[in-house]
Amino acid sequence: MTTGQPGNARPTPTDDAPSRPAPTRAEDDAAKASGPKDSAKADAAKTDGPKDGAKADAAKADGTKTDTAKADGTKADGTKDVAKGGVVTDADEAEGTKAEDADGSQKADGDPKPVEAERWEAFVSAPEPRPSRLSRAVRAVGRFLAHEWTLATLAALALAVLMTWPTLRYPRYTLPQDYWDPSLQSWQMAWSGHILLADPARLWQSNTFFPELWSFAFSDTLLGYAPAGMLGSGPQDAVLRYNIMFVLAHALATLGAYALARQLGAGRIGAAVAGVGYTYAPWLLAQAGHLHVLSNGGIPLALAMLARGHGWSLRYGYRPEQRHDGWVYAGWLVAAWQVSLGFGIGLPFAYFLAGAVLVVAVLFGVRRLRSGRALPFGRRLLVADVLGGVLFAGVGLLMAFPYFKVTELHPYAERTIRDVSIFSPPASGFVTAPAESRIWGALHEGARAALPGNPEMTLLPGFVLYALAAGGLFFSVWRLRHRLLLLVGVLVTMVFAMGTRFFDGTFTYVPLFEHAPGWNALRTPGRLMLWTTLLLALLAAGAITALTDRVRELAAQRIPSWPGPWLRMATLLPLLLVTIEGLNATPHPVVPAQPAAMRSAEGPLLVLPSNQSIDQHVMLWSTSGFPDVVNGGSGFTPRQLDDVRRVSQSFPDQTSVDYLRTLGVRTVVLLRGQVPGTPWEITIDAPVESLGITRQDVGDAVVYRL
Repeated sequence: MTTGQPGNARPTPTDDAPSRPAPTRAEDDAAKASGPKDSAKADAAKTDGPKDGAKADAAKADGTKTDTAKADGTKADGTKDVAKGGVVTDADEAEGTKAEDADGSQKADGDPKPVEAERWEAFVSAPEPRPSRLSRAVRAVGRFLAHEWTLATLAALALAVLMTWPTLRYPRYTLPQDYWDPSLQSWQMAWSGHILLADPARLWQSNTFFPELWSFAFSDTLLGYAPAGMLGSGPQDAVLRYNIMFVLAHALATLGAYALARQLGAGRIGAAVAGVGYTYAPWLLAQAGHLHVLSNGGIPLALAMLARGHGWSLRYGYRPEQRHDGWVYAGWLVAAWQVSLGFGIGLPFAYFLAGAVLVVAVLFGVRRLRSGRALPFGRRLLVADVLGGVLFAGVGLLMAFPYFKVTELHPYAERTIRDVSIFSPPASGFVTAPAESRIWGALHEGARAALPGNPEMTLLPGFVLYALAAGGLFFSVWRLRHRLLLLVGVLVTMVFAMGTRFFDGTFTYVPLFEHAPGWNALRTPGRLMLWTTLLLALLAAGAITALTDRVRELAAQRIPSWPGPWLRMATLLPLLLVTIEGLNATPHPVVPAQPAAMRSAEGPLLVLPSNQSIDQHVMLWSTSGFPDVVNGGSGFTPRQLDDVRRVSQSFPDQTSVDYLRTLGVRTVVLLRGQVPGTPWEITIDAPVESLGITRQDVGDAVVYRL
């Protein structure tokens, strides 16, 4: 067999094969042009090496074709170029046959034959079929359902239903804890949703406390829940709406605290402990009748979004690649929504954000002066913070304006430092649980009796949370300085939560009360325990994360894996204990049914008897059509309502009738079930023809038309 040579080398004739005629000059030039190229191909094939059997055979076949083409002027596919006068030898035929076998094709008489299948093609994996639209959609849904945040949201919702049970057992007829403040807040959501659809300009001029102005601002409004208030009508729908939002508020608080802990660097179990400890702290069980206090999930959620947008975490510090201005906008929006729920919780949050922005601006300003570097977060984040901060401040000012008007019209409504002293808890309150705690309620009955006002002074965040936070001071994923800062935050917020009980509040609560705008409206300092609970939860999350990380490291170092699954499951024990300590024994009384007379009575109307408790029910009953009513219950009582209650004690008589007509009242509803022991017990059936009014019995009430 002859082998091709590069350049101008020519094959030497042998005895067994006739000599070939000398190639022409054209053929010689063609050989020079093709030789190096074919040689390069062969070298490349040798250099690359066979990746598999099929590729190796193909490489050999190419090399054989190249050699044959160089030796006798044949083509690379093993056929002789007859036009050039080449003579086919036995060796050439053998080489051509091998080339045909390797190449899978041959030419006979100039006719191409079909290409045979690759010999190893049968062993190649079949191509994966292209998924259909349905299968792609199913996979996308599966990925969404298996995502961490989907699972966290579903878990928070399920836990909220269980931990607030039996709130959703009879959601149209019962309310958690009592039916006074929850009735008021049920009306608030119903009114905001109704009036924003009917006449938004009348938002702050509610149908209650007639004929007072700005009456919707007599207490926290839960205005952020207005979209829910647009669904349904009447008292039963209002109660149902309240119970649903009551459960969702717990779920949002759990999810928000979980998101904040995760963003700061905690693991999943540690973040879950933070979420449950923050939401179901025993002291919050005493606030079951105050939805505006329980609606605090926007605080940790907004902080988590702002930290995520700036690429900052407690564990990893500042990571520029993680920053995103979209999260910054979302964080400011959530913060503004939180303030719209009420200033009782929103005002301290606003001051915290303002202080955080000020501290960050000062630190980065000093750093820039020292290093001369540009803003660390970039201009886009700076613009997002400016616009978001302006939006937040704008919502706060718009919400505050009606309250300033109320203070202007009713200066006696302002709180005094004496009011704060009444609700200021002693230090023993931090280890005392409310009666609504299923675990500690009965055991702490004596301790509660020693408190001057136990509903707002039982501030136990949980003994398990205390223990986990204490452990987090010594064993944690947070750095030492961060742990110390969290500890300082815990102590400071506890001192402020004591109000005037800590050295009379001279250096703590009193300066805020006297100089911080709006702070004098906060009469219950114990609600600042919300911030203490959040900081304790973050300390606990650091400890649990360190524990789970250590268990994971031990498991990775041992073969077979140790510790086993039982010890890994033991890391869930703190989560279980925090959950158990948050179990409730909250009563769920049945809401008084709406009197039949309230369904058809025309306003403006007055319902008698009138007092703080009954008037809150009247507000709920007025959600059927929202007629103007003189009745109302809130954080303070207008003097005009006091006058109405005093004058109407003698109703029906000429003096009371004339006074009510002067106010514009056209209907009076007297509830028979509430008159025993009152002056109306005697006059309810007295004739009224001489007074120029009419009287009609409607159900269990008497309706007077003036």
